[in-house]
Amino acid sequence: MRRLYAALAILGSTAMTAPAFADDHLRIVDTPLELTIHMHWPRAQGYGVGGDTSKIYPVEQAAREMTGIHLIDRTSGRNTTNNSEAMNLLLATGNLPDIVGGNSIQQPVNQYGPEGAFVPLNDLVREHAPNIQAFWDNNPGLMEAISAADGNYYYIPYLPDGKFGRAWYIRQDWLDKLGLEQPQNVDEYYQVLKAFREQDPNGNGRKDEIPYFARQWEEVLRLLNLWDARSSGSDTYHDCYVNEDGQVVHPYAQEAYRVGLANIAQWYAEGLIDPEIFTRGASSRDYLLSENLGGSTHDWFASTSGYNIALAEKVPGMNFIPFLPPASANGVRMEEHRRIPIKPDGWAISYANRHPVETVKYFDFFFTPEGRNLANFGVEGKTWDMVDGEPVYKPEVLNSDQPVNSQMYLEGAQIFRGYPQDYRYEWQWTSEEARAGIELYEANDLLIDQFLGVAFNKEEQAVYDRYWPTLLTYMLERQQAWILGSGNVEADWDAYIATLDRMGYAQVIEVMNSAHERQYGG
Repeated sequence: MRRLYAALAILGSTAMTAPAFADDHLRIVDTPLELTIHMHWPRAQGYGVGGDTSKIYPVEQAAREMTGIHLIDRTSGRNTTNNSEAMNLLLATGNLPDIVGGNSIQQPVNQYGPEGAFVPLNDLVREHAPNIQAFWDNNPGLMEAISAADGNYYYIPYLPDGKFGRAWYIRQDWLDKLGLEQPQNVDEYYQVLKAFREQDPNGNGRKDEIPYFARQWEEVLRLLNLWDARSSGSDTYHDCYVNEDGQVVHPYAQEAYRVGLANIAQWYAEGLIDPEIFTRGASSRDYLLSENLGGSTHDWFASTSGYNIALAEKVPGMNFIPFLPPASANGVRMEEHRRIPIKPDGWAISYANRHPVETVKYFDFFFTPEGRNLANFGVEGKTWDMVDGEPVYKPEVLNSDQPVNSQMYLEGAQIFRGYPQDYRYEWQWTSEEARAGIELYEANDLLIDQFLGVAFNKEEQAVYDRYWPTLLTYMLERQQAWILGSGNVEADWDAYIATLDRMGYAQVIEVMNSAHERQYGG
């Protein structure tokens, strides 16, 4: 596979009859130009509405009319939802489409780009993509963060907007019923969860309340923060972080983790954490709130606050609101999760592309005001209108039973192409309670720096690939066992650390730090 570039076939492009363009200043080519694309992401395995490539996205149609570039689907792995499997299938063919895009492309693109499979974008962007270059100039450090070990970058990333994502939520109506105040620290939070468990706040006479629950089981690990441990260094679960000494470490090999996990296991044993935390899955929020059983969680601002209205009839008086993160055992109040400024998602130009200049200009189109609005909000006049210089969703979009983001996916907006997101897209459907929570979090300066990742050279990648997958599997197996009460993290700690050492933890951390120093200057 490492020599796949030698087998790449050169793909041609088909000329078609040119349509009438409404606005020529965005046109890239006079004669329409077809470019093939692999676009595989969790919501759709293929570049078409819902993954159906016979149905052209409205956004794609509008982009064709504005630019003259026509994207034609050639996605591999359409029978799997696993993006890594799909990428491996694509690379194994040795016959890449013009554009390779979708979920988590950074690692394979940075690995095979220096070998010739993908086109370096540094000079192309400087010479032909002024809007992308302006974004890099205005956001120093981000271009370096996506660069490969050779110093070049090979993909244009999806660039999230906004700062806050998740928050701590609590049933204020339950607090009021029990005469309790919002918890301000870990000890008070423990007492509140115990009260939720033991004092029947839902009033049904049964001890069926679930004090802490989460849709993603990994969110139970967010409780580690309450004992000054970390659960991740980025918006990706189980990621490394940079410690106070400037060294890359993994949270699950630190002393604070031992203390935090011991407390989480104790809370689980006392019934304060959902007994089905590892199995209930994505429907847990819907079920536990609609049945008036859930007390507290850590979840997204916009979607979580909507339950007060959605369940107003079924659970009268429910008031599920964001509250400040409880201060840790050492008095630290922080929000570990934040929107990362760059994602490993986006799109790249393959070696087989005979039109790299036109393609990078097409990428640049989505950084223009018109292209950015299209990528974020859909087609003007169809899903939104410009009101006083602001893109505003039509009432039928905002008032639909279908979430706005799901509607946008079907339009071809908010999909994993390389573009700068616009937070105004989400703010419009964020409830007043969530907006107040965001302002509360903003006022208290809760966010911490994120680990933006590293780009390995060939030797470092080999070390990482050799050791890390089995290391992480072992860490997560022991983690779950300890929480469920199979073993004791305090008693097992020394043996656990020794096992990590035998499995190559030190070697992984060494290459992480060597790559980090090269990429970010130490």
